[in-house]
Amino acid sequence: MANPNDPSLHSWIDIAPNSDFPIQNLPFGVFETEERGTRVGVAIGEYVLDLYAVSQFGLFRGLDLPSEPRVFRRRSLNGFIKLGRPVWRAVRQRISQLLRHDNPELRDNEEAMRSCLVRQRDVRMLRPVKPNNYTDFYSSIEHATNVGTMFRDPANALLPNWKWIPIGYHGRTSSIVVSGTDIRRPLGQRKAPDAQVPTFGPSQQLDFELEVSMVVGQGTALGETVPLEQAEDHIFGLLLFNDWSARDLQSWEYVPLGPFLGKNFGSSLSPWVVTLDALEPFRVTGPEQDPEPLPYLHQVGARNFDIQLEVSLQPQGGEENVICRSNFKYMYWSMAQQLTHHASNGCPLEVGDLYASGTISGQSPDSYGSMLELSWRGTKPLTLSDGSQRKFIQDGDTVIMRGFCERNGLRIGFGEVRGTVLPAVE
Repeated sequence: MANPNDPSLHSWIDIAPNSDFPIQNLPFGVFETEERGTRVGVAIGEYVLDLYAVSQFGLFRGLDLPSEPRVFRRRSLNGFIKLGRPVWRAVRQRISQLLRHDNPELRDNEEAMRSCLVRQRDVRMLRPVKPNNYTDFYSSIEHATNVGTMFRDPANALLPNWKWIPIGYHGRTSSIVVSGTDIRRPLGQRKAPDAQVPTFGPSQQLDFELEVSMVVGQGTALGETVPLEQAEDHIFGLLLFNDWSARDLQSWEYVPLGPFLGKNFGSSLSPWVVTLDALEPFRVTGPEQDPEPLPYLHQVGARNFDIQLEVSLQPQGGEENVICRSNFKYMYWSMAQQLTHHASNGCPLEVGDLYASGTISGQSPDSYGSMLELSWRGTKPLTLSDGSQRKFIQDGDTVIMRGFCERNGLRIGFGEVRGTVLPAVE
């Protein structure tokens, strides 16, 4: 059977050369229509393959799936993910086979084809997983250095523990929403540097954070740890993640216990989860880690992924402005290290949980993954194509993040995550 990642594969479905969703990708998501209700699907070109319909036509026969595959009619991927890595791989392999240009099983069955394929423009995408837990890491050395330079002594930008521990904090899952959901500007306490007392009102320093999140694919029991060499077995796939932040609220409240209301009012994620299997061709070695991590975090080989990322800002009624181009390969701490450290104290992992990377910044100013850095805490405003300037995000602005991998003519994309900021309700 052909390797689903084979760059020479092509589908009987017409797919544009620059599509994020060629036959080599096949990311999983959850969609709904009035006629079908809620379904689990796979993106292929401009279409969604309805996996429940595929199962009803017997096209998954022979796979280790439940006799009544209700996992394909649920409002999240959690049930499907719980079936385990062998099932994910078998389903992706079978879908690849069905969509190959030389396979007539679905292509030449007009009734099945009409039932199984629906255009993406005709569906509403839902949040792909139901996370019980969410952790946000802080794993870009460039981002951490920039923030430390702004808020502390530039000569000691990194705190002493940063190169020893994948730093993170536990956030809220109730405010994680799918791409296209509006974000309300939060209210909160903030204190101006020259003020004697704080004030309460809408955040004046609303920001985005360019991140990638992993989806936990295999849980653990309380007290169980995950060796580094097994960490990726616990990851189902990746998606784009915008961790919205209110910098003025955050800077006032974060001492002594860290992020709170400045970080938990909204996070946006992309609707399609790209499996680690689809990303295999894009593995790269991460930055050199000095000092060498402790033995339980010592890694060998290519654990990072070459994912090109960009952020656009679109003013209300205006055009998109690309304000950042970065790459996931810059991350100092890999996903495997993040997951292994997270579980190192026996904290249980749960299927569907989200672990976000933290802001992804590179070395050049145009690769900084937040407005805090791009405008250098508001001292260097960005000028947009309409002549307006931005220190932080304004009401009516839409932030769009996109990501893709590309090598040797093969492109694997993530689609996009977008959110528009609505005024605060006072």
